[in-house]
Amino acid sequence: MKISIITVCYNSAETIGATLRSVREQNHPDIEHIVIDGGSADATLEVIAVEGSNVRKMVSEPDRGIYDAMNKGLLLATGDVVGFLNSDDILAHQAVISRVANAMANPAVDACHGDLVYVGKRDLTKVVRYWKSQDYKRGLFERGWVPAHPTFYARRVLYQRHGGFDLEFGLAADFDILLRFFEVCGISTIYIPEVLVKMRLGGATNASLRNVFEQNMEIANSFRKYGLRPNLKLFVFRLMSRMSQFVRKPSTHG
Repeated sequence: MKISIITVCYNSAETIGATLRSVREQNHPDIEHIVIDGGSADATLEVIAVEGSNVRKMVSEPDRGIYDAMNKGLLLATGDVVGFLNSDDILAHQAVISRVANAMANPAVDACHGDLVYVGKRDLTKVVRYWKSQDYKRGLFERGWVPAHPTFYARRVLYQRHGGFDLEFGLAADFDILLRFFEVCGISTIYIPEVLVKMRLGGATNASLRNVFEQNMEIANSFRKYGLRPNLKLFVFRLMSRMSQFVRKPSTHG
């Protein structure tokens, strides 16, 4: 089974080396790693030249943001299954993609997802938050649940059939595509109950309280787009929870 991993980056010289190594060290034999660079002005391309011996396809040009770059990657992907790994994240261990391949070996399964941990920006062994997922049941999104997008792997045919990332959403297009696939299209999924990805703190969404608020407004618009209505109390709780995570300083946690 060929699995495509798409990494989008922009001025990611400090972190992308670890991302590339985590893919290169996977024990699954058939990985198509695609890197979409937004025209970085730092040493990102130099790091890719050194660490990216396993990169199959590479594009470096201006884009309209992270989701536009992800859509470019989808057009280049030829794997049976496609996933995304951010340029400041790493796969949690060497067998992650093998776990994905095993889960997707059942032809009745459209996609899979797992757990994720947030780690220190410079110390990848320091776990700050554990995003534990679960088996999906219809209606969970409307109660505030969503799987971690970096752990989500889906058959490429799903993107061909149901579309890629909606650029109307600048901060929540990943949520929108998951809501579309799970709740609207009714895909069949399987949960892998282990940590698949380590995510560094400091992503664009959590860069400010304003971004957290705007992302949640985009999420509300995504629900409306599909004629769905989230549980308001749980939605507000989720928003406040995200804000409190931003206010708390993660360096105080072990």
